[in-house]
Amino acid sequence: MRHFLLFSVLVLGASWAAAQSYPSQGAAGSSGQQSITGCLSSSGGTYTLTAKDGKTYQLSGNTAKLSDHVGHEMKITGTVTPASASTGAMEKNSGEETIDVTSFKHISKTCQGGAMSH
Repeated sequence: MRHFLLFSVLVLGASWAAAQSYPSQGAAGSSGQQSITGCLSSSGGTYTLTAKDGKTYQLSGNTAKLSDHVGHEMKITGTVTPASASTGAMEKNSGEETIDVTSFKHISKTCQGGAMSH
């Protein structure tokens, strides 16, 4: 009985430690599933989202249905990859991150400027 109790405490402690470190890896890492709202633009068959803070993201993955939304404010959800991790990103678009699109939501038919007024 004593060994069973000790074993149970060790298993619970290890499980708790693993659960605590898992979320912090996602938070500390610079990539992960995120939703970003901004203005959608297109050039040469590639799509770019410019967030309200001026940061730009190149879109990849599920972009086939975005053509009807160019010039609109969109909320894009997907996995963000930093520019330094994406191949050739530093050569083409210095500092631009990539979003592998998993879903999107139409927000507005017009893009809002830096000062959002309604």
